[in-house]
Amino acid sequence: MMEIRNEEPTDRDTVRHLNLTAFDNGSEAALVDKLRTSCKGYLAFVAVEDGTVVGHILFTPVTVDGSNVVGMGLAPMAVLPSHQRKGIGSQLVRHGLEHLRQSGCPFVIVLGHPEYYPRFGFEVASRYRLRCQWEGVPDEAFMVAVLDNDALPKAGGIARYRGEFDDAI
Repeated sequence: MMEIRNEEPTDRDTVRHLNLTAFDNGSEAALVDKLRTSCKGYLAFVAVEDGTVVGHILFTPVTVDGSNVVGMGLAPMAVLPSHQRKGIGSQLVRHGLEHLRQSGCPFVIVLGHPEYYPRFGFEVASRYRLRCQWEGVPDEAFMVAVLDNDALPKAGGIARYRGEFDDAI
């Protein structure tokens, strides 16, 4: 049976190994490590099966230029290759979004697969006049899940992840 819970300090080495295993170049593992030490307000969950961490998801604060509204950015999310395609990533996303919705977070952005994230309520961000901070990102890959439409900046703007992401992109 799988459990999703908040990441704990004792999970850090396991989560690092998970990210190194799930991603080819290791930049995601380094990013997660860096964000833990430099970012206040991050939110991380792990999926645990039979006592083993098999999945991880991280949310960090994001801003929109010209607005004082703070949302969250989903990145990275990782599942051990041996446990992929079993719905673990989907459960992590749903769990994280529900937690953020209940906490009053107005929106969550993601730079990801346009075939995957819409099932969780993500839409093309340009529909809300939100643009990605990085040049050349395909419109369909930059998405937003609006959790509180009234709090979303009406004028839109450039959505910015934390500076630590610049090194990983």
